Parts: sequence; structure tokens; C-alpha cells
Amino acid sequence: MGEFVRIEKDGAVATIRLDRPKMNAISSALHRELAECAREVDRDPEVGAVVLYGGERVFAAGADIKEMAGMSYGDMSAYCAALQGSFDVVAAVGKPVVAAITGYALGGGCELALCADFRVAGESAKLGQPEIQLGIIPGAGGTQRLPRLIGPARAKDLIFSGRHVDAGEALAIGLVDKVVPDAEVHAAAVALAATYAGGPALALRAAKQAVDRGLEVDLATGLEIERLHFSGMFATEDAGIGMRAFIDKTKPEFTGR
Repeated sequence: MGEFVRIEKDGAVATIRLDRPKMNAISSALHRELAECAREVDRDPEVGAVVLYGGERVFAAGADIKEMAGMSYGDMSAYCAALQGSFDVVAAVGKPVVAAITGYALGGGCELALCADFRVAGESAKLGQPEIQLGIIPGAGGTQRLPRLIGPARAKDLIFSGRHVDAGEALAIGLVDKVVPDAEVHAAAVALAATYAGGPALALRAAKQAVDRGLEVDLATGLEIERLHFSGMFATEDAGIGMRAFIDKTKPEFTGR
């Protein structure tokens, strides 16, 4: 769709492809295009699941430091708000999203991967939040999404040290969900996304929203969010299809309505 980000479709799975050589540095232009692509796949009824991919060589090696280096406090405050806003659009896609991680996913690249529901990494992938080594901290969700995923102590270790973790350690601490040979990363991510792509679209969206919003509130409020989403499913056509198929012992064919 843009100069640095495009959408590629394979059946019901759409890949949002970053393409800013050499390292997919996340510039203002790139994250704006990323957000627009995320909005596009979210509203496309033919898309059932999404893959985030940076190509065979690298996922994204971080923010565009050259773009950031000369910014003042005021400049950076506005820049960071825009960057977080773009990543929030990705995180809010109401469909299953899989990050396909090759090479480096560092800084903003790691933070982008954290916006996905699942992460598939190549065997030689490196992930991390190295901002501390520049005298700054993560600013696109690393201090918030990372501890929610792997726990505060492990997140603080990565953030305080700025060290890179390899694919094996990332799998062990829950930062990624699957490790495959480098050449198979995109195919494995598409295959994983495809397992969800044929599901009931409204129920998948509701489930994702219930989990994500529930993590932000206390248990009682989370249960109320769940109750409202659960009850709402009974106004959908897919709920009737699914229950009739269960009773009839047939495979449901969901309509997304």
C-alpha cells in the first residue's frame, strides 16, 4: 500500500510486509504505513488472520535512530505518541495476528512483535530491548507489553541490560511461541495463522478483546467484560450455526455474521 509496507494475501491470511532496506528501521513514514495496512486488513472481510513479516533477512532492527537523534523533548513527546498510536492499531486488529521473526527484532522491532498474538521465530533470530545502551528506555510498548507477556522480572532483565536473547532463550521465557528453521519462518507463521482464519470472525474478535482488555483490569471487571462479550455472541448468526452443527455432529461453516 505504501513505500515501505504492503499487504500480500494467501487465501484468508494476509501478510503485512515491512520492506525498508536494509534493516526495516521504523521511521515515521513506516509506522504510519504500518497502521494503515493494519486498518485495511482489520476491515477486510476476506481476511481471517494476519502475519507480520519483515522478510527473509530481518524482522525490524529498531527505530530510525538517525531520525530521532536531533529531536527535542517536545518533538519526541509527539513522535512517541504517534508511534505508540500506530502500534496500538496493530495490537487492536480484531483477528489473530502472528509475527514471523527472522534475524533481528530489536527495540521497536521487538515492540512491534509484542503487538501480535503469537510469535514464530527463526533459529538464528535475536530479540531484545537495547534502548538502555543509548541512554534511553523503550518507548513503543516495551515497558508495558513485555512484562505482561514474560513477567516483570524477566522483562526488567532485558530492559535494564539491553542484551539480545537468542531464539532458544526467547522460547524458554515465553517471548516467542515457536522456533523453526530460518527458511521456514514465514510459511510456519502463515500455517499457524491459517488454523484460526476459518473460525467465527465475530467470536474471535470478541475473544481477543476480552483477553486483552481483561489483562488491563481487576478480575471482577475482567469477568464482566467476558460476560458482556459472551452474551453478545448469542446475537450472532455464527453462534446458531456452531450450536446446530454441534447438535447435528457436523462441521460448522461460519459466515462471519
